Amino acid sequence: MATFSQSTVGKGSDSFTDFSCSPCLEIKIDQWAEFYCDNCVKFYCEKCINLHGQLFGKHVTYGRGETSKWPVCKEVEDFIQKCDLHEDKRLEMFCNDHSQLCCTNFAFVNHR
Repeated sequence: MATFSQSTVGKGSDSFTDFSCSPCLEIKIDQWAEFYCDNCVKFYCEKCINLHGQLFGKHVTYGRGETSKWPVCKEVEDFIQKCDLHEDKRLEMFCNDHSQLCCTNFAFVNHR
């Protein structure tokens, strides 16, 4: 499974890497990804995409100009799936009466 993102936000730092190169992360290098391979479901930096292209020339890759075709980064996915009232819980249920997504704690208390 691909590692979609690697946050490098440090204390006092305003910068982060939204997507890191998957092969570089395997050897503990945090390198900015420039490409995404739809076949491998992995991200690649400039150096690694050249090697990938030599091995898998028919794979479909998307550069930074086509990030709309990239998957959602892990931090965004976690944020979207988090309960508004219980931040340690994920959204797991849908209340038909209130047309609202909620976690199990919220459902049992407010949506019986």
